[in-house]
Amino acid sequence: MQSDPDLERLRGSIDNLDTAIICLLAERFKITQQVGVLKKTRGLAAADPEREEQQIARLRRLAEAANLDPEFAEKWLNFVVSEVVRHHEAIAAE
Repeated sequence: MQSDPDLERLRGSIDNLDTAIICLLAERFKITQQVGVLKKTRGLAAADPEREEQQIARLRRLAEAANLDPEFAEKWLNFVVSEVVRHHEAIAAE
């Protein structure tokens, strides 16, 4: 099969974006780990529903401004938050 230069160029761009997304997620989780430790030392709950609702509203607005489906942005945030809360619960149990 012959390669299509336009397709390869676009796929290369996607690969670069995926790399950036993974690096950004890793950095985000480094910071949320610090938040988990801080919550433990201050006796705070692993989850913060009020903050989560604020973040959902904020990301939905950002998604709309960026022409991204706000439902997708909310689903993504809910997935990330559930993972963060799981980490915070593990830190609290240490």
